[in-house]
Amino acid sequence: MSDFPVPASAPIPERQATGIERSFLGSEIPVTLDRMVNANLARATAGISPTVVTLAYLDWLIHLGLAPGKQALLAEKAVRKGLRLALYAAKSLQDSATPPCIDPLPQDARFSAPAWRQWPFNLFYQSFLLTQQWWHNATTENRGVAKQHEAIVAFVTRQILDIFSPSNSPLTNPEILRATWEEGGQNLVRGWSNFLTDLENRLLGARPDALRDTFVVGRDLAVTPGQVIYRNALIELIQYQPADQRVHAEPVLIVPAWIMKYYILDLTPRNSLIRYLVAQGHTVFTISWKNPEPGDRDLGLEDYRRQGVMAALDAVTRVLPGRQVHAVGYCLGGTLLAIAAAAMARDGDDRLRTLTLLAAQTDFTEAGELLLFINENQVAFLEDMMWDQGYLDAQQMAGAFQLLRSNDLIWSRLVHDYLLGQRQPWNDLMAWNADSTRMPYRMHSEYLRHIFLDNALAAGHYRVDGHPIAITDIRVPLFAVGTAKDHVAPWRSVYKIHLLADAEEVTFVLTSGGHNAGIVSEPGHPGRHYQITCRIEKDRYVDPETWRINTPRQEGSWWPAWQAWLARHSMPSQVPPPPMGAPAQGLPPLCPAPGTYVLQS
Repeated sequence: MSDFPVPASAPIPERQATGIERSFLGSEIPVTLDRMVNANLARATAGISPTVVTLAYLDWLIHLGLAPGKQALLAEKAVRKGLRLALYAAKSLQDSATPPCIDPLPQDARFSAPAWRQWPFNLFYQSFLLTQQWWHNATTENRGVAKQHEAIVAFVTRQILDIFSPSNSPLTNPEILRATWEEGGQNLVRGWSNFLTDLENRLLGARPDALRDTFVVGRDLAVTPGQVIYRNALIELIQYQPADQRVHAEPVLIVPAWIMKYYILDLTPRNSLIRYLVAQGHTVFTISWKNPEPGDRDLGLEDYRRQGVMAALDAVTRVLPGRQVHAVGYCLGGTLLAIAAAAMARDGDDRLRTLTLLAAQTDFTEAGELLLFINENQVAFLEDMMWDQGYLDAQQMAGAFQLLRSNDLIWSRLVHDYLLGQRQPWNDLMAWNADSTRMPYRMHSEYLRHIFLDNALAAGHYRVDGHPIAITDIRVPLFAVGTAKDHVAPWRSVYKIHLLADAEEVTFVLTSGGHNAGIVSEPGHPGRHYQITCRIEKDRYVDPETWRINTPRQEGSWWPAWQAWLARHSMPSQVPPPPMGAPAQGLPPLCPAPGTYVLQS
């Protein structure tokens, strides 16, 4: 023992670890255990980190608890809303035509049926809307609360309130009560049968029988004639047969998102964008992505760029040597195409004639409600789930998108399919939406971290081949399309291409519809309209709201405007169509379109 006492503040030395402890502490076992716990928890929470939600509500509650002025204001609003409801109740008993004391938001169609104006159902929905409005006041405009936390609290609170909407209960929904009375409860019997069928399909991972029998890929969908002329471990490249004896010289290469099957752009002959382009004299190629499996877990964004975009571009230029290409990217495919185009511009690769981005983002600072849960905690939580599976599957992706439009995609379906027993007729877009895809672990992790969380592409920090790329290097004419009701790529986010691109011209289109229906907007589709402008280098920047107000609205599909733009940026004289593939260059036709990868489940 030492002759000198050990100071009380001195750290107590750790005891020497045993061999078993050294083996445990020096291994990956603790990290693996944590990831396994998070992975299983993520499956139960639809991939949403409970830590993110808990921290958001704590931030909100603490600041609200320290804000007596806000509390007094909320108390006053509660009293005022109670008095408004009582006054409305008294007046509506005397006159059923009494104007409501609060109207639903324009996008809320839950209470549009005339039966909701009858007593007591008018009181049910009016009290619900007033409660919803009060909670919006309570969860927003709280000084000191982090903006992301405030948005999360408002969003989650809205989802919880929607569970208790009177439209979702057979006892408080007049439409359900009337149907039950008139049909003797047969609507509930049909609804129960629908529920069991959907549950069975979900557990088995099967598509509904109506979809399997009515919409068959290669027979009813994706039927534009063509040939697969190239295949690697990640893509099949389809070349479509020409419709005329003369075609535009520059081919069109389409890069769809790997989050979806490519035939969203080749549904039926009536609404196929690919068939439309072929009919207008364009030589069209499209990528069909492989549906990744657990063994593809280590495929990254660079693999998708090299084996996807660049491999397809190489194949197209082997079929048509010396020709520049009109490159088109949709959704994530557009983001990947922008990465590839920026890298090509940096390296002096001039094979692109134009660049078209359909509902594709290059700056993610205003990516809408998808940004709510994208922070370090949430990304790590999702990474653990994907690490365990090797991929992110379609059901997990669909759950997040459905929450963004819960009234349309969750509660409306509950009412119509299960309580009214009324199945909405299947259509081609619904059939495509049910054709599931997956995303590999590494790729999606890199996308979430570098593109979404760090916004590295817009900031000029994203690296290709070890060196940064910049969207400003892209100088070819650019055509960008945003959709007015897009919850995946909000149009104001797509509009940011004006701030990033240094192209000789940027044409921007805002079309009616959502992320998919706005793009699948064939000529003759009823109710379609769009706005379009072209900005050249000398023009000043116009903010999106001013642009929307001042840009005239045009009726119909935006497809003809885009096709005319493509034709204007092609050689003036048309040429004979190329052969299918290039056997002499090692690209013989392999099989008819739609190929084999699109059939993978």
